[in-house]
Amino acid sequence: QVQLVESGGGWVQPGASLRLSCVSSATNLFTMGWFRQPPGKEREFVATITRLSGETAYGDSARGRFTIFRDNDKNTLGLQMNSLEPDDTALYYCAGSDTEGIIRWPTSYEYWGKGTQVTVSS
Repeated sequence: QVQLVESGGGWVQPGASLRLSCVSSATNLFTMGWFRQPPGKEREFVATITRLSGETAYGDSARGRFTIFRDNDKNTLGLQMNSLEPDDTALYYCAGSDTEGIIRWPTSYEYWGKGTQVTVSS
């Protein structure tokens, strides 16, 4: 059974940065991604990255501020978040897929972590 474990969340002030990490128990996951769920809202796409080519894609809220990256040798996924805003407050999830390619839909990911909370507030 594949396990994904996120870390790195916390409380920060607007304008600050955070780096999220996700460790996978699987060694061969293909596309991986980050999603988030703000309080009272649906889960939304943040970013995704493929395994073989490292191709990336971002959601509108993340583009230009967040960077997704991975280390296939260490089975880790990261998300560097800069210029954080209160609207970035959410539970952030790591997701993994057995399929290679850009994947924006949560239903296309087979594996999920339990999430790490990010709170942006002054």
